[in-house]
Amino acid sequence: MATRQLQTPIAARWTSIWRGAGNAFETRLEAERERIGLWLPVALGAGIAAWFALPATAHWIGLLLLLAGGLCAGLLIGWQSRLGRLVVVGCSVMAAGVLLIWTRAVWVAAPVLAGPVVTEFSAIVERAEPLPAKGQIRILALPQNRSDLPPRVRLTLRSEQAATLTDGETIGVRARLMPPPTASLPGGYDFAQRAWFDRIGAVGTVLGEVSRVPAKGAVTPPLRARLSAHIHDQIDGSPGGIAAALVTGDRGAISEADEEAMRRSGLAHLLSISGLHVTAVVGFAMLLTMRLLALSQRLALAGYVLPLAAAAGALAGGGYTLLAGAEVPTLRSFIAALLVLIAFLMGREALTLRLVAAGALIVLIWRPESLAGPSFQLSFAAVTAIIALHESRPMHAFLARRDEAMVIRLGRGVAGLLLTGLVVEIALAPIALFHFHKAGLYGALANVVAIPLTTFVIMPAEALALLFDSVGLGAPFWWITEQALLALIGLAHGVADAPGAVAMMPGFPRWGFALAVFGGLWLLLWKTGWRRIGAVPLAIGMAALLVQPRPDLLVTGDGRHIAAAMPDGSYALLRDKAGDYVRDSMAEAAGVDAPLAALTELDHVECNRDFCRWSQGEGAARRIILASRGRDRIEGAEMAAACTAADVVISDRWLPHECAGRWMTIDRDSLATSGGLALYLGEKPEAVATLKAGDGHPWRLPQQLSGNDEAIPTGAPAR
Repeated sequence: MATRQLQTPIAARWTSIWRGAGNAFETRLEAERERIGLWLPVALGAGIAAWFALPATAHWIGLLLLLAGGLCAGLLIGWQSRLGRLVVVGCSVMAAGVLLIWTRAVWVAAPVLAGPVVTEFSAIVERAEPLPAKGQIRILALPQNRSDLPPRVRLTLRSEQAATLTDGETIGVRARLMPPPTASLPGGYDFAQRAWFDRIGAVGTVLGEVSRVPAKGAVTPPLRARLSAHIHDQIDGSPGGIAAALVTGDRGAISEADEEAMRRSGLAHLLSISGLHVTAVVGFAMLLTMRLLALSQRLALAGYVLPLAAAAGALAGGGYTLLAGAEVPTLRSFIAALLVLIAFLMGREALTLRLVAAGALIVLIWRPESLAGPSFQLSFAAVTAIIALHESRPMHAFLARRDEAMVIRLGRGVAGLLLTGLVVEIALAPIALFHFHKAGLYGALANVVAIPLTTFVIMPAEALALLFDSVGLGAPFWWITEQALLALIGLAHGVADAPGAVAMMPGFPRWGFALAVFGGLWLLLWKTGWRRIGAVPLAIGMAALLVQPRPDLLVTGDGRHIAAAMPDGSYALLRDKAGDYVRDSMAEAAGVDAPLAALTELDHVECNRDFCRWSQGEGAARRIILASRGRDRIEGAEMAAACTAADVVISDRWLPHECAGRWMTIDRDSLATSGGLALYLGEKPEAVATLKAGDGHPWRLPQQLSGNDEAIPTGAPAR
């Protein structure tokens, strides 16, 4: 008697489901086959980012083993399928990113100063950067004949100490040096990480006079310094500083107030030589060359005009990049410009996402550490958003040429520019909030005026002024440049001072930022309907930011500065004489855009010469805070009762063991391990530290030097 199966076996059912899902995914990948390559730099960047995020060697090795397992899984899926190839290549490239940044971090290793020290030494000036707005000069110096000092240090001195200091000069100094500082608060700027990749082992301030070797002849400053000085002679103050920044990248003459206004108004990108500036130089050079060469009928008919114009544009862009100091953002923009010129000469569409992906790959292979900086993230996010928007069908239809009145055509162009600026602001907002804890809200409107003003008025007028200065006729063009720059600064202040110009947020959780970036990339890089799925992780990531609570207490890494949240949402500082840097860091970490009050002047705060005590929070979450403010020795027996009555005790000194808070005691010993702290004093109090336990990144455990060699040079500096 024949039998038949009455139910489908569970294993067969799951096999059918997985096969159907695989076929559906394969169909999607087939439809997006032209876009799959765009994810190569994303995979490489993911490996680099994972190395920065994971703390120790064991985690990096574990990740590499996990990726090796993923590679094997891809091979099991099958190299013949797009999904299998995607998994294999993605895991391989991500592993390459981990190994690339790991190798880079080991390759640039240099010893770091162990602790603060005051010492004398001779050094060669590698680079001098004048900061006229602050009355300072910042130099990179190479100490000589001092094996106890790092090979490269960064020094700051007053302009009157050595106003004419130039690159390559030998000097003798007495300086107070300290190790490159880590972030003072959770989520803050970690200079120690950047200094590691720049091979800077110490930072410090020059004390007293600078000894200089008598020159045999007048030392000629570098072209970049001479050009900046010439521009400052023609235009004073911040306008001259911006003019110099556009040509040489020297931003030292821009006042802090004007620079902050540029940041708050969303115009700070104009001060950093990047894509906009390099594109303008290359474009104008190509246009001028094409017009001149087209006058020759022989060259025009032979088809040489376009290649020669492209070569002229490349040379102009390269010269501009070298003149501006060849910083990473400028080099990145120049590489992108070269790729555009190559595509242009090959008859291919120049501005595509493939070009952006190629540029990102080149930069990440060349300088993988740049991924962690806001410059890389902001610039590539902006360019990707612009190209993705203009590749979309609705934008194509809206901006398509048609027979219409000039006024309507102009209005359509302005609307397109405004829409582009709005999309860019949305794309950049998560990055700005993650790195700076703030984002400008009116940047799209400001850039509609600022970008054309800079591209078509300021830069051409300044170029003509420099050109005609060779025959002494540049004054009219300098006047035009100055008036346009004053208008730009006025626009920045007007937008920055508008109500609600800046959105401030506390620390962005790393996992939320990662989700937001992944969702944004999914929306921008794919082309078919499933790109809308990216809105889900993007929304979750932004929601994580919006629900992130503000800290109740902020404690800097040295323990000296404490900011406490007030019931009205503002913050107050324990030491009201803190400098602007501390105040700005506290405000950014707290996510507030208001002046910080003085904690000692509040009614609910009790202070004596040595300590302040106050209650923080309400109801069940109410905590008693005891913070030191004096410098006298603390007797443990005398303070034991007061410390025991407090939930949190904070001091920038060593506390005796008798002085211990009920929940947490913070002093110099604990801060050396944790760094700055953000305290959340809810029903379940939590402390977020700047330094993570077990962090094995090279800049956390470097080779250290004492800097206190007794063989200090007493005579003239080494020749």
